[in-house]
Amino acid sequence: MGEPAGVGGEIALKAWARRTGLPPFFIIDDAARLAALAKRFGIDCPVAPIASAAEADGVFSRALPVLPLAVPLPPVTLGEPSAATARAVVGAIDQAVDLVTSGAASGMVTNPIQKATLQNSGFAFPGHTEYLGHLAGGADAVMMLLIEGLKVVPVTVHVAIKDVASALTTEAIIHCGRVTAAALQRDFGVARPHLAVAALNPHAGEKGKMGGEESSVIAPAIAALRADGIEVSGPSPADTLFHAAARRGYDAAICMYHDQALIPLKTLDFAGGVNMTLGLPFVRTSPDHGTACDIAARGIADPSSLISALKVAGAVAARRTAAL
Repeated sequence: MGEPAGVGGEIALKAWARRTGLPPFFIIDDAARLAALAKRFGIDCPVAPIASAAEADGVFSRALPVLPLAVPLPPVTLGEPSAATARAVVGAIDQAVDLVTSGAASGMVTNPIQKATLQNSGFAFPGHTEYLGHLAGGADAVMMLLIEGLKVVPVTVHVAIKDVASALTTEAIIHCGRVTAAALQRDFGVARPHLAVAALNPHAGEKGKMGGEESSVIAPAIAALRADGIEVSGPSPADTLFHAAARRGYDAAICMYHDQALIPLKTLDFAGGVNMTLGLPFVRTSPDHGTACDIAARGIADPSSLISALKVAGAVAARRTAAL
């Protein structure tokens, strides 16, 4: 469901309306709420309540299957997030995890959440990635963002720029590299992944003149990953890592902080990005955008990122199933 005051319901309805080529999916939400949204925005998407995930396949061709929320959803005003809905939002995530871990669903795709609203209501996690790792038994999950032709992994995620250098560790870079290489093999069929590791400082530190993290923190991590048998290059200046020719030389870029990873990706394809959580025992993707509460009442939200997230989740789930 995601943040009910945001665009999650709208883009789910629009994704079903453009369902050609998509794997069958259902949504955990309030069916009456979604039906009202479809009517309000003129979206050609019938809504059909289901009692279990097993019913979704039989319904999907004619209507969007909706599994009821375990935690009732209070009244919602589009564009106005409320702490009153926090329990239902977190409850929907919990339901989805129960379904994928039990095998009732092959993967989960999460709509964006309003992190500040949840945290003000006692949610103790920075976002979906960390919470899903917690639900998966304490897995140290890794965030990957992907579009056609580019996959990026930020080592530090929701960290202020002034704190990045102190938060960056050799161990964290090694962990991201190992998890990313394993996911490229398992989920994307890359037999021998090549990782490009970005530098933190301009000009990769200019031999220590512009910062020493490249030699003291990043280079030891690269050495450890190479010792594991992983193909790694870097640390490379970030301003030369994302042009077309450079992107053809690696399978994923390990980036040192959030915007270093997301700016090139969103510049290349703002609407189609996918957020995928690596290191979990189940498949999870998400649109690579926020709740967009500022436009939630206008009916103009673009479902492209959700559609891409559904396609990636379906493809990865099929690959994992075939490997069993």
